[in-house]
Amino acid sequence: MIAGTASHAGKSWFATAICRWLRRRGVNVAPFKAQNMSLNSYPCREGGEIGRAQVAQAEACGLEPSADMNPILLKPNSEMASQVVLNGKVWRNLSAREYYQHFDLLLDQVLAAYARLARQFEYIVIEGAGSVSEINLKSRDLVNLGLARRLGAPALLVADIDRGGVFASLVGSFCLFDPLESALVRSFAINRFRGDRDLFREGVEFLESRTGRPCLGVFPFVSGISLDAEDSVSLQPARDSAGRVAILRFPHISNFTDFALFPDAAWVERPLARRFDCVILPGSKNTIADLAWMRDRGLDAWVREQKAAGAKIAGICGGFQMLGERIEDPLGVESGAGAVEGLGLLPVSTVLRSQKTTRVVEARTPAGALFRAYEIHMGETTVPRDAEPFAFAGGLPEGIRRDGVAGTYLHGALESAELVRELLGIEAHPRSKEAMYDRLADWFEQHAGLARFEELYG
Repeated sequence: MIAGTASHAGKSWFATAICRWLRRRGVNVAPFKAQNMSLNSYPCREGGEIGRAQVAQAEACGLEPSADMNPILLKPNSEMASQVVLNGKVWRNLSAREYYQHFDLLLDQVLAAYARLARQFEYIVIEGAGSVSEINLKSRDLVNLGLARRLGAPALLVADIDRGGVFASLVGSFCLFDPLESALVRSFAINRFRGDRDLFREGVEFLESRTGRPCLGVFPFVSGISLDAEDSVSLQPARDSAGRVAILRFPHISNFTDFALFPDAAWVERPLARRFDCVILPGSKNTIADLAWMRDRGLDAWVREQKAAGAKIAGICGGFQMLGERIEDPLGVESGAGAVEGLGLLPVSTVLRSQKTTRVVEARTPAGALFRAYEIHMGETTVPRDAEPFAFAGGLPEGIRRDGVAGTYLHGALESAELVRELLGIEAHPRSKEAMYDRLADWFEQHAGLARFEELYG
């Protein structure tokens, strides 16, 4: 198990790095995260959806993603409630209090998914969630040391020194472990160190003395490696130096991994005076609420102004729905609003449904560019028969292009450099995921005490 002293300490990085490192050594290895909270998900070919971090880890292992790798996915749809995806399928919408009332059932599902993986693989790299020392959640722990204890899994504790407080977070975590938990945590790692690591030698000695555990390594901050993130914490608001593309940063933004080809994009939360070449409305877990958020901030008028000034407008999934004339929610899937008017930039209308569409597709643009994409949505959008399609998915027209505005349900479409060039007139350079995973494994191999790692973790 890779556990962390806090969220974004680097658990996903270490889990992905170790997955790739083990695979390169010929080990049959798979990833696992019992419970993930993320609006970035991906559909498995076998059916269902899981968090993007486990998809990246599966790719690093050379595997097709499976629902067993992330049996519980929580997708927040309000401040107090989440859609619970169980074994890849939508189960219920629950508040946190209601969710924990089902602890025994959920634990059984987690252990069953792990057991299915354990029958197929030599090693499983388990990723924890958030902080490993959440005392108020210990009695209902499905994902951290409560799970490690049930499985007998040894743990590596990761701390992020770049954020500060590394001494307090590490020593404090060990002080809060009970004896059974403490026995599982066999070492710790210092992540994102900047500067001369020799200057931290006394810090390592102090931490080893106070925790009674060896330091696996001091891992440097590294640029040029990017993995699909789980949530939008890492997204930065617009800066003066931002590029030609603006992306609306909705409160319930989902699948922002669609925009990996736009590293200099401005993430917009309020109207900006500058003009952009392209404005993108991304996916949303609560389309109606995020549309209201746009209107409250005047961003609906701002998008129209950008279009009038010559910007191209694109909407993906929820953003596609917003660009239409009307969104109806007769079943209360998102709210009790019933129906709301869209931005009216596309001649389409949407009805939200209780059944979720999740599928991976092979697609091509009208100009013939091929790309792979996926759909995750709970709405049906009606498009005029004579409309120019955004693309052809499975041989059928999908989405719409009209008068400088485009809408689609195809997540991942804008990860195609050819499509971006055709649709937006922007030159983009796709990253090689395989190269990223190899660089990450190199980073782990170079800075870990490998003999110690093998001794501690088999």
